[in-house]
Amino acid sequence: MIVVTGATGNVGRQVVAALAGQAGEAGQEVIAVSRRAVEPAASGPPKAPRVAHRQADLAVPDSLRPAFEGADTLFLLVAGDDPHAVLDAAKTVGVRRVVLLSSQGAGTRPQAYAHHAGFEAVVRGSGMDWTVLRPGGFASNTFAWAETVRTRRTVVAPFGDVALPVVDPADIAQVAAAVLREEGHAGRTYELTGPAALSPRDQARAIGAALGEPVDFVEQSRAEARAQMLGFMPEPVADATLGILGDPLPAEQAVGADVERLLGRAAGSFAAWAARNAAAFA
Repeated sequence: MIVVTGATGNVGRQVVAALAGQAGEAGQEVIAVSRRAVEPAASGPPKAPRVAHRQADLAVPDSLRPAFEGADTLFLLVAGDDPHAVLDAAKTVGVRRVVLLSSQGAGTRPQAYAHHAGFEAVVRGSGMDWTVLRPGGFASNTFAWAETVRTRRTVVAPFGDVALPVVDPADIAQVAAAVLREEGHAGRTYELTGPAALSPRDQARAIGAALGEPVDFVEQSRAEARAQMLGFMPEPVADATLGILGDPLPAEQAVGADVERLLGRAAGSFAAWAARNAAAFA
């Protein structure tokens, strides 16, 4: 049995669905763990008897042992401040494998992404079979543009011509499900990117194409973008994010092969993601 933390989140709910299978299809038993109680349909496929929903918080280690009971494999988010306690709770109930959803920044900027890098170090030293997933920027981060696209058909963002290979969260979930289901991934770190590097200006065009209307691009200064980010993220994270967006390292601009190799198909394009999510911008 596989326990999925963050089971109502952007990636976690899709991991649950991929593992459990749609109604009538073969799937695996899944424990879907989230901080708040949810109806089963909120995080798993409809009529999915293989999904058990349990409430727990990674920041409250005492809540984890009963939530993890019965599982032998764990999909883990970087959350809370004590990864040792999380993994101890998992090992106590018999979990032997862990797949950690980390961040590309843990490898390229470990000082700025110290929390992610620290989680990775604890997972690697846990004595469990481990796999680390390091996605780059999410295509879904562009939901932050939805209001201005809806109201003014405009994207406002910094670094309009700096291209990065953002990844579809659905691909992250499919990779996670494959790694969780299969043997042979122990001790591996996978870099997850989209199939091509696109600039914010390119992404605005793709959203416009999905809507069937042009979307203008207005470039912010670094200072303007930083002031906006500080409204919802800590200063070190804002500065690290601006570093990646504005002055990416070669490794952060590189298109990785791991999504295609693990899924047997090309990574999904930003254009496809935009078409699938056009309603959010309409």
